[in-house]
Amino acid sequence: MYRKMVFFTLSFLLVVSLIGCGGLRYNMSTPEAKGFHPKRIGILPVSVGSFAEARGVIDQTILTALVERKWFTRVVSIDTLMRKGQTDRELEDDVSAYLNKLENLNYSDPELSRKIGDFSQVDALLIVSLDYWNYLKDEDTKIAKVGLGIRMVNAETGKLVWEARHIQADRFLVAKPGLPDVAKKLVKTMARHMPR
Repeated sequence: MYRKMVFFTLSFLLVVSLIGCGGLRYNMSTPEAKGFHPKRIGILPVSVGSFAEARGVIDQTILTALVERKWFTRVVSIDTLMRKGQTDRELEDDVSAYLNKLENLNYSDPELSRKIGDFSQVDALLIVSLDYWNYLKDEDTKIAKVGLGIRMVNAETGKLVWEARHIQADRFLVAKPGLPDVAKKLVKTMARHMPR
């Protein structure tokens, strides 16, 4: 009986992990992505929505996951640049204005993206929104769930080159996985699809 239960549990986990190995929930490259191979990436402050406890943590998690990939020569959190006082007030104003236009008008201002890119010395900007950052229970299954939306913009032109949305839901019985660890796996999965 015990062996059957262990076999069933392992089989179930294998099937679930294989199902999760497919593509992303949403993955779109624009024509501008053709021939675009950024070497330096800047991560704009992550929009955490109602998940205030993730503020700062998710930014660092994304940064770490992309640095570990070693695909880019420079990965920088623009939020960190602003907080460490390594910038003047103009960068903070430009980032705020850029994100406001993007959110409210769905307009990626090329002048602002170029200024942000030049100051931060990056080729592409990542705009990230946090969709899920929580633990939940589905019947008898406990789940650690993180969801992200990521857009990559050519900093020089302000053009959207790639956009994706995906969720990482790790099931657990006793040992609760940390949400930053779940997020790191998610970023690495999504990064496989981004232009590089």
